[in-house]
Amino acid sequence: MITADTRKAVFLLHQEGTPIRQISRQLRLSRNAVRRIIAQSGQMPPRIRRPSLILDPELLRQLHQDCDGYAQRMMEILREEHGLAVKYSTLTRHLRDLGIRVPVNQRCERVPDQPGAEMQHDTSPFTLLVGSERLRLQASLLYLRFSKRRYLQFYPVFDRFHLKCFLHLALMHWGYAPPICVIDNTNLARWRGLGAHAVMVPEMEAFGKAHGFCFLCHAPKHSDRKGKVSYCAS
Repeated sequence: MITADTRKAVFLLHQEGTPIRQISRQLRLSRNAVRRIIAQSGQMPPRIRRPSLILDPELLRQLHQDCDGYAQRMMEILREEHGLAVKYSTLTRHLRDLGIRVPVNQRCERVPDQPGAEMQHDTSPFTLLVGSERLRLQASLLYLRFSKRRYLQFYPVFDRFHLKCFLHLALMHWGYAPPICVIDNTNLARWRGLGAHAVMVPEMEAFGKAHGFCFLCHAPKHSDRKGKVSYCAS
């Protein structure tokens, strides 16, 4: 693409009487390009954008039903019977936007936060420099959903016993336990099942009851992993 400065230089040299051949050689442009720039008075040509193709949603739904979901056949019918030359990628994008071909993923339901109603536990691996040695540690974090108050500790090994110790220390430090503790689908507290259908390890379920809360796994592949969960499985 020829820049605006180059176009101005071509037009100024032409106005000064410089031959097209010399302008072409000096600016390393083809002669045809120089002639075109001179005809445009050194200005950038206006960008002409094709009008966006408008497809009738009802027509797409009907074709999708008639063609049993085959987008290739839909594309052929649009071209042959309706005179619409639609690219395959454009057609499939329209189908996705309308929720025809692939169901639109709905985000989690928005539930207003309530102070002290929920806490969340997460673990993440970290590599920390301790002195001159790099240690691979597990970070265990507990935070209150509403206030974002956090309690964090690092462990060289983190298992079910360490989870109970960590939660006990955090709750003793806060002096309060929300009724719900949202966790991911880890086997540290989960026995089987996923999300709201998860069944907790009896040992961990009893631990939670002793401290006044119950565990709840968030849904797998949740689009909003830290989203509030408004119920507790009984």
